[in-house]
Amino acid sequence: MRIGLLTEGGYPYATGESRVWCDRLVRGLAQYEFDIYALSRSARQEAQGRLQLPPQVRRVRTAPLWAPADDGRTYGRRERRRFAGHFGELAGAICAPDEEGAGGRFAAGLYGLAELAGECGGLYAALRSEIAVRVLESACRAPGAGRAVHAAKVPDYLEFVDLLERALRPLSLDWYDGAEGLGAVDLCHAASGGSAALPGLLGKRFFGVPLLVTEYGVHLRAQYLAAGDTARSSPVRALLAAFHGKLAAEVYDRATLITPGNTHARRWQERCGADRAKLRTVYPGMDAERFAALGEGDDGGDPRTLVWVGRVEPAKDLISLLHAFAEVRKDEPQARLRIVHNQQPGQATEAAAYLAHCKALAAQLFPDEAADAHAVGENPVSFEEIGGPEVPDLTDAYAAGSVVVLSSVVEGFPISLVEAMFCGRATVSTDVGAVVEVIGGTGLVVPPRNPRALADACVALMRDPQRRDRLGAAARARALELFTVEQNLAAFRGIYLELISHCPVRREPVGLDGEPLLFANPAETHVPGRWAGGGSGSGPSGPSWAGTAAADPSQTPSQTVGAGAGLGERHA
Repeated sequence: MRIGLLTEGGYPYATGESRVWCDRLVRGLAQYEFDIYALSRSARQEAQGRLQLPPQVRRVRTAPLWAPADDGRTYGRRERRRFAGHFGELAGAICAPDEEGAGGRFAAGLYGLAELAGECGGLYAALRSEIAVRVLESACRAPGAGRAVHAAKVPDYLEFVDLLERALRPLSLDWYDGAEGLGAVDLCHAASGGSAALPGLLGKRFFGVPLLVTEYGVHLRAQYLAAGDTARSSPVRALLAAFHGKLAAEVYDRATLITPGNTHARRWQERCGADRAKLRTVYPGMDAERFAALGEGDDGGDPRTLVWVGRVEPAKDLISLLHAFAEVRKDEPQARLRIVHNQQPGQATEAAAYLAHCKALAAQLFPDEAADAHAVGENPVSFEEIGGPEVPDLTDAYAAGSVVVLSSVVEGFPISLVEAMFCGRATVSTDVGAVVEVIGGTGLVVPPRNPRALADACVALMRDPQRRDRLGAAARARALELFTVEQNLAAFRGIYLELISHCPVRREPVGLDGEPLLFANPAETHVPGRWAGGGSGSGPSGPSWAGTAAADPSQTPSQTVGAGAGLGERHA
């Protein structure tokens, strides 16, 4: 079986999102062949090189989303007319996203542009042309357009078409052919939504290749959060939000199966239009071996020390943690707090400013203390970096204390909590994101932005060693059951086999001599019986470089891999 793995800003590059998970997936499923189709986000990412790939990776095809893609081609009159029609459909759906039939107009415009790009060599010049600006202006001023986009001016049109060209750049790539491209794979697996899933949409549309979409962080949610941190005008933000919303709805609609990483992400996907019957939760796998010695040992850590581990940023709300620790010190004067952080280069400036602010607050709340008149004062709060002399390894951070704290106000899948669970540590967490789902009943949960509740929970565990041990043991057992690499690989191994048996791509592969190749198709494609449902079909046949369009495959029943999530032990 050949898998087309679609990534954006990650694997196989040495830096980026989800690269570790993708690498474990490819190496763990060595019985399959993988073709990697990667979109890079910056020149710096490409300059840092790629990971060393295993032999089961047959081919790697990459393309930048950041570099200019002008090939110097121009459209004739007929092509310009076609472009204006397709782009008008797309722009009309973006400017009036709530109108009836907007989803169909968006899909018609998207696939029409894909056909045009395949026949004419790309969309770069067309999307940056005066025609595109005029069509967008007409759509923004048409009846039914949103109030925000109706106020757009020429600079807003120019900025949006530039951003749109970058987002739609996968439509212009040479990845789509039936011999050596996406038309030759048995399954497309997109490691995220958005631009990474666009090639998979075309593979599904024009070749009938089933599309699997995995989102451990919902791409649309990330786009909404990022939009608030930019200096873009209100019309541009509204246009971008509408575009990403319509693209997410199309991806969820066309995907054969969607695998969110937790119930929190699953709820987001359902609200964005995903069919519940297509959703199957698969928890991300993590390496439990590195924490085995600590988790199975008898060292429970210093009972007077609280540990926080993570990336320093405002969403982690270290300010509330410091105020909560001030309350802890009133009840437990010997308590200590170790903040262990691991920064990433791309967030150095913002993180450094927030870290400096936290250190200043800690110095103000906790003046250096000395045991007697001849000793040197020491602050009960320490800021340490993983890899430094005091914390050479991540395991050393969790070994330092008996209770691990998470104080976030925004959180997706809490990796630091799972690591603490592997280490057999009791946890105190704020009720955000997938926290309650992850810990089940193995830790204390408090409301976010409530230092008093956070402090009371920490003190309760510090004063009750038997409860700490009981919760730590239960947490480790739960993590080993749900969150290991082996669990993740087993889930996707079964999903691959299921999809290829339910939605086989019927083709007759031939060798160099033109003769059919024996056993070229996976055995799962020959499962007897009619599996595909009565789909609506994928529309008209594709462009000249595409094969015959196939009917949409059947929906896959919803299922959660692993035990159900508990409600958690709440501590007011």
